[in-house]
Amino acid sequence: MHRKKVVLATHNPGKLRELKALLLGTDLECKSQAEYRVPEVPETGQTFFENALIKARHACRYSGLPSIEMIQVDRK
Repeated sequence: MHRKKVVLATHNPGKLRELKALLLGTDLECKSQAEYRVPEVPETGQTFFENALIKARHACRYSGLPSIEMIQVDRK
């Protein structure tokens, strides 16, 4: 099976492990932005969502691949 690559827009190894585990059995292969030498980007958004979008777009520009960022949602 040919797997499509997607870049996780974080340098957090825990998030990378988590997303790789979630994608097992799919046709998506999660790659670290570090593999593409994506530098950190300032988080200038007003919300976690805005910052995640800034980081994902930044990683996409550098890597040339689709990119996502995970945000933690507190469940109460």
